[in-house]
Amino acid sequence: MMATRYYITLPDAERARGSDVSLSFTAVSAEGFAEQLQAALRSDGLFERWRAKQPEPDEVDPSLGATDANASVHGEQRDLRQDLVVVTSLPGTVIKHRLRLLAGSGWELRDVTAA
Repeated sequence: MMATRYYITLPDAERARGSDVSLSFTAVSAEGFAEQLQAALRSDGLFERWRAKQPEPDEVDPSLGATDANASVHGEQRDLRQDLVVVTSLPGTVIKHRLRLLAGSGWELRDVTAA
């Protein structure tokens, strides 16, 4: 499967938190955000914790639990915002789902290119 590069910005690190604190980013640095997002893409731990909290866990679309053991995330701070570059073979729907869990609406997808 082809890898894709996603350019993501967290405009305000303090607001880059999901609605469920137990599933949310805890990081405060670009490197920390990158590390936590990379872990969330490489393993299904975050997905499984979220799925267990759903009213009907068995009815959750299993494709949202996809992982990419080779996913990489690089973080860099620019002024107050955090820029993340994600390289993965996971589909955009999975990336967006994990980011919504981790950062709520506190993230922006800037660009997508072939890796």
